[in-house]
Amino acid sequence: MTASRGFLRRAALTVTAGAAALVLTACGGDSDGNSDGNSHDMGSMASESGSPKAGSSGKPGAGGHNKADVGFAEEMIQHHRQAVDMAELADSRAVSPEVKELATKIKGAQDPEIETMSGWLTAWGEKVPEDMAGMGHDMGSGMPGMMSADDMADLEKASGAAFDEKFLKLMVEHHEGAVEMAETEKTEGKYGPAIDLAEDVITAQTAEIEQMNKMLDKA
Repeated sequence: MTASRGFLRRAALTVTAGAAALVLTACGGDSDGNSDGNSHDMGSMASESGSPKAGSSGKPGAGGHNKADVGFAEEMIQHHRQAVDMAELADSRAVSPEVKELATKIKGAQDPEIETMSGWLTAWGEKVPEDMAGMGHDMGSGMPGMMSADDMADLEKASGAAFDEKFLKLMVEHHEGAVEMAETEKTEGKYGPAIDLAEDVITAQTAEIEQMNKMLDKA
């Protein structure tokens, strides 16, 4: 009887150990064989629930945009185009080297920004505004600092020192309008690059306003 009980006890232990080994093997197989799927699922859950996506923390993300961004790009494109038109007039009408240099600087800065904003609108599925220059349309209404058709006509007729003074006065007003529009984008916009461009506009054009006011004081 004693030997029989000992045999049964050993057999039971052997079965228990075998079952435990099978359990461990199964666990190890899940860990190794399906590690990609499981770790991916867990990683995805952690990413979705624990790590906020760009823009969700309240800071502007480069991926998203809103209505204010679209309006900013649409209007600033037209605003910049008019500034470029004004700057191009200085090449043949201005007499002051400083005015000509400033006009070249304005055109050089704003032409690339027009291209950048046009690219945003295209990527967002929005229409890039038509270039209304020379088409007889009065773009002065609706956007701060925009020149009326009469203002542009008067500037085109001027030359020499009279052009320089008129150009500076009108461009100061134009820049002030652009700064106002950029401030609105900083407050209401969402698209990171658009907000960055708005900050650049504020910095560059505020400095140019100060420069032009000094030039007017000397005139």
